[in-house]
Amino acid sequence: MQTPISRSRLSNLIGRTAAVTFLAAAGTLGLHAQQSAGTASSLPTIDLKASLAAPLDLSTPTDLNYSSSVGTEETANAETFLTNSDDASQPPPRRRYSRPNYNDSRTNPDGSSKYTFVAGGGFTLPTGGSHNYLSPGWKFQVGGGRNFNKTLGVLVQFDYDHFGFQTNTLNNLLAIYNSLGATDQNGNPLTQLGGSSHVWSFTVDPVINYYTSDTWGAYVTAGLGFYHKTANFTIPGIGESCDPFYGCFQYQANQTIDKYTSNSFGLDGGIGFTYKFSRFAGERFFAEARYVWTDNQPRPFDISGATSYFNAFPQNSARTTYIPVTFGVRF
Repeated sequence: MQTPISRSRLSNLIGRTAAVTFLAAAGTLGLHAQQSAGTASSLPTIDLKASLAAPLDLSTPTDLNYSSSVGTEETANAETFLTNSDDASQPPPRRRYSRPNYNDSRTNPDGSSKYTFVAGGGFTLPTGGSHNYLSPGWKFQVGGGRNFNKTLGVLVQFDYDHFGFQTNTLNNLLAIYNSLGATDQNGNPLTQLGGSSHVWSFTVDPVINYYTSDTWGAYVTAGLGFYHKTANFTIPGIGESCDPFYGCFQYQANQTIDKYTSNSFGLDGGIGFTYKFSRFAGERFFAEARYVWTDNQPRPFDISGATSYFNAFPQNSARTTYIPVTFGVRF
């Protein structure tokens, strides 16, 4: 006797059967479509072995251009290296760089300024026989020149070196003038004598900078030039000046009673030091000391009046030596 199937079990059986039938039909249709496409057209084949055997094109593309000489040089170095090197996998050698080269109108190739200027002042010290009649004084200096590099340069300088006279020199001359009957503006014998001496010069001075750093420097110098030496002797006097609005008035002034000049060539040489407040500054403060020798030609003492000249002070035409010490700035 058969057992009757319930309605619920019958529904489950029908659903499973439908699902299996649907999946079978879909698989059959997909296989049929694949076979149809294969017969309609065949897929292209790639010969991988032939592709790998072909040589590689390592040439530079024609649209790749370099616009600078640096790129051209580096490319040439790289090609040369790849050609000559045993190991082409190594990178090309680095380009060698040299020191910077300056080529403008005011700078030397080593970076130093082509032109230099100097200004300063200081004091003077007579030496040797000059110390017997001259006393220390003051000076000022200006100049300019050309630097050929950081080490060597040349200056053209103007120096004015001022001196006083020793007291015994003035007393001796005062006695000589009184013995000759000299008088002041009032007709009285001279009671006081003053005076000064100076040497102005134009010199050409090579300079060698034997030490240079960012802050300090040292140099030596020596030169040749023309020297003009003057001695001027004065007595106190009274001057008078008149003005149309304020009238005339008198003032104290020195009156020249005797003067001597002498020209000669001379030599100088010395040492100096420089200092910069900043390594980027172009100005340098300097201090230097020189020794000066002038080749004056002696003139004899003569106050007789029998010759064509009067010379109560032959020391002015004697050879002169002194040390000028100068402080200033170079730029």
